[in-house]
Amino acid sequence: MSLDISAVSLLRSEFPAIQKTANDRPLVFFDGPGGSQVHGSVLQAMDGYLLNANSNAHGQFLYSRRTDEGTYNARIALADFLNASRPEEIVFGPNMTTLTFRISEAIGNTLSPDDEIVVTRLDHDANIAPWVALRNRGVVVRHVDFNPADCTLDMESFENALNSRTKVVAIGYASNALGTINDVQTITAMAHDAGAIVYVDAVHFAPHGPIDVTEIGCDFLACSAYKFFGPHLGVLYGRYELLDALPARKVVPAGNLPPDKFETGTNNFEGIVGAAAAVDYLASVGDRFAGDFAAEFSRLAGRRKSLKMGMAAIRAYERRLCETLLKRLEEIPRIRVFGIVADDALDRRVPTVSFTVNGLSPQQIAGALDERNIFVWDGHFYAVSAIERLGLESSGGLVRVGLCHYNTFDEVESLLSALSTICQA
Repeated sequence: MSLDISAVSLLRSEFPAIQKTANDRPLVFFDGPGGSQVHGSVLQAMDGYLLNANSNAHGQFLYSRRTDEGTYNARIALADFLNASRPEEIVFGPNMTTLTFRISEAIGNTLSPDDEIVVTRLDHDANIAPWVALRNRGVVVRHVDFNPADCTLDMESFENALNSRTKVVAIGYASNALGTINDVQTITAMAHDAGAIVYVDAVHFAPHGPIDVTEIGCDFLACSAYKFFGPHLGVLYGRYELLDALPARKVVPAGNLPPDKFETGTNNFEGIVGAAAAVDYLASVGDRFAGDFAAEFSRLAGRRKSLKMGMAAIRAYERRLCETLLKRLEEIPRIRVFGIVADDALDRRVPTVSFTVNGLSPQQIAGALDERNIFVWDGHFYAVSAIERLGLESSGGLVRVGLCHYNTFDEVESLLSALSTICQA
């Protein structure tokens, strides 16, 4: 089941920022990989918290009890979003990067010199730098390569990197620079066979498809609410037994059990409530647009079923958008697209399309599009290793177009028309 035009139109009306204009022209948001626009229900939830529950946690009065209740309900919502076993497996933090450094430090305290960690050149640096930092403990870090031709992970390189000394494998679910989806389930199984812990960066995949940590089998998985239509907040799933066993750097009064031991200081409670609202919005997509029978079944089965169907509908619609964009980009002279482009392989990528234009820098392209109120990113997107591997660091990296389910075919056409004009100038 895919979203149709009327469903997308209704959903777009629920995103306040999308209704904005500049110079009497609509704004076109293809900047989602750096942070999506916020659903209206998220704004309402955060506003409601600040007006009716704003307090610190664990007090013996009404607003503090409401804060505790809202935080716990948000853990349940995010556990549903990721299909975790229990809400205590959800840790909140300022962002994915901070949470990853926190966990890498905790794991690092259990490692010995000559233990090994595997990272990939396809990843965002937030899932590389925290592990490379453990070299100061004598840990060996191995880098898995990817194939520049289609920007897919070199599985032979990955297999060769594993051995009896491998303790951690850090892998991205999807590349934020090139759109590639990695087979995280197979990678997790291979890593576990070698005796390693698996840490998955799902930041870039989370807005585009259902995530099931139980099916993947990973030990940790991190994502960011501001990438799936919520506020600036990091979310970490950790297998409870591991969270419980790992040492945590914390103040003495903080709780000694997960997730409290990894949540240093006062949480961003309004953001936590907003993240739960974002999850409920995505579940509502399943309830409203996955078909009458499916919607009724999802209500009976609960939020997890609704989320699975809603994300599947989003993924199917975005695939159609991406297919249109890729085909038409091929027709524009001077443009070179990086990553998976074959029609029969589009299920192996998210709708993030990156390219260069011969004779123009990515910054020039992004600036020219901005003059037309079309927002795209340019540069390395913190995927420094990937851009270096492609030899693009000295020329400014890539232009990145990030499609989301609130984008339309008309917006894609406006982008293509603008690029045709820019490339012919």
